[in-house]
Amino acid sequence: MNPHFKIGLIRVVTLSDEQMLNLHGQLIEHYFPELQVESRCIDAQPTGIHDEQTEQLAVPKIIKLAKEWQGLDAIVVSCANDPAVKELREELSIPVIGAGESTALLATRYGQTFGVLGITEEIPRGYRKTFGDRIVGNCLPEGIHSTLDLLTTEGKKSVTAKALELKELGAEVIALACTGMSTIGIAKELEQVCHIPVIDPVMAEGLMTYFECLRKE
Repeated sequence: MNPHFKIGLIRVVTLSDEQMLNLHGQLIEHYFPELQVESRCIDAQPTGIHDEQTEQLAVPKIIKLAKEWQGLDAIVVSCANDPAVKELREELSIPVIGAGESTALLATRYGQTFGVLGITEEIPRGYRKTFGDRIVGNCLPEGIHSTLDLLTTEGKKSVTAKALELKELGAEVIALACTGMSTIGIAKELEQVCHIPVIDPVMAEGLMTYFECLRKE
């Protein structure tokens, strides 16, 4: 199938490695072949967004990058906290998709109680808005401080342990709250261990993007 829609994907971590920069876009293209994805990243944030301060630094960079980008059918902000998504939707005429909102909405298809598994102490707002008081436990695995920690063996073990804890607390679905978890491809592994649905944020943002593009066609 030939690509039909041109998508701009914004990474909120500064990446010099082209393979890492393009990974989320390549995953989306694999899942949805009609989408052609070009990826760009913001400057001077080597650890990405992992708290309120780093998000405040990132938002104007994301807005500037998105507004300079021409010829797109949609923009994806590939971050579970959906930084600058609201602002960009008010300023741009094309769809703007955030990973967090997409993941949370899809998770409601699979259950009524939710484990949110990310890299921040506070659960991202898109998940809180969608799930309300149906969230069990907290979000943060032990020893995880930024998306870079997910790339280590210990980081993956910590994520798996946290997923099992959330299931024990009553989660019917686990909604991953960091796109770095898509980078390490852990959703299927967690499903095999926990035996409940686990929603991958890059797959979710890709699906919502494809839907939005079809609506606008």
